[in-house]
Amino acid sequence: MSIFRKDILRRLSNIDDRLDQLKHQFKQRLGLYRPIQIIPYRGFGNSDELYLKGRVLEDKGIRLPEDDDSFLENILAMYKRFQSDEVPGVRIKASFQGNEQIVTTDSEGYFEIRIKAPYVLAIGRAWHEVHLELLDQLNPRQTEPVTAIGQVLVPPVGSLFGVISDIDDTVLVSDVTNILKAARLVFLHNARTRLPFKGISAFYRALQSGPDYTIFNPLFFVSSSAWNLYDLLVDFFSFNGIPKAPLMLRDMGLTEEYLIKSGHGIHKKEQIRQILKTYPDLPFILVGDSGQKDPEIYLQTIKDFPGRIKAIYIRDVSEEERDIVVHKLAKEAAGHGVEMVLVKDTEAAALHAARLGFIDPEVLPEIRAEKAYDETMPSEMEVLLDSEKTDPDII
Repeated sequence: MSIFRKDILRRLSNIDDRLDQLKHQFKQRLGLYRPIQIIPYRGFGNSDELYLKGRVLEDKGIRLPEDDDSFLENILAMYKRFQSDEVPGVRIKASFQGNEQIVTTDSEGYFEIRIKAPYVLAIGRAWHEVHLELLDQLNPRQTEPVTAIGQVLVPPVGSLFGVISDIDDTVLVSDVTNILKAARLVFLHNARTRLPFKGISAFYRALQSGPDYTIFNPLFFVSSSAWNLYDLLVDFFSFNGIPKAPLMLRDMGLTEEYLIKSGHGIHKKEQIRQILKTYPDLPFILVGDSGQKDPEIYLQTIKDFPGRIKAIYIRDVSEEERDIVVHKLAKEAAGHGVEMVLVKDTEAAALHAARLGFIDPEVLPEIRAEKAYDETMPSEMEVLLDSEKTDPDII
């Protein structure tokens, strides 16, 4: 990066932070804040430390979506998500089983909690609750304490492996290689109308259960999507029966080096590294797609963490020219003792996982049945075309 560009980004970042701070001071002084809410994002941790990220925002009243929401309602909800009014410089107290930590939100309203875990966590429980409380009074009309409950995943001792998965074009169709299609799918749909890849929910449930239904294998979803889409993705996962898991998304704000907080590859590498370092004794399966840089990122992960990756599944969503590149990367991965499998659909990945003992072969009929059911649903493009037929003014 040139010194000139770096200087420009630094100046823009400083201006952006200063404007946010002035807006916060102005609202606080005149009592103009709307009701405040703490938005905790699912975290993860181990027996030593729990990690939780969240954000403090003004409540814009984004409601849960419905199947029959119009494209205008979807656009309005998306506008509210991206035009979020963050609350910088306020204190959040986190409490967990007698341990406390106080942190301050940054210029974009984000906060991060790293709180010590007690000597013994509750046995037989994967998810643990962290109590969050806003310590600063911002809205005199909001007399009740502003609190929230954050959830943190701590895998049980018996976990056989973890799963780190991409989201866009891996779990749900996003067409991220086509900017226009991706934008249309994001802005004209909601969590109830976007469709998952066929059979993906059953496959992830099978990976979580492993070869034995008494096992709990943790799942983690890492995506370059913005944190502004967090509630939509959580609702999408829940609505489609995809197992509950931490989601690690990306801040879209300015920094001194990037127009967004970090590039696609850098963000994913950092998050994957954080997960693997948190669980040094746990091997992992990686799941992604061929559309962007998942194969390259996963190959680098193999090199950075030798012996930690059991297998890699890459959903084929690209053209033949890109497939040739992925096959070369797979050959290099094989040289490190890891299979990188380019699969056409979920069933192909499930068959391979069953053969290697990652999932119970008896769940294959369930995966096939869910895949067959999903195939009876209209594709995302068919839904868009139907919308255009009924409303010619749709963008």
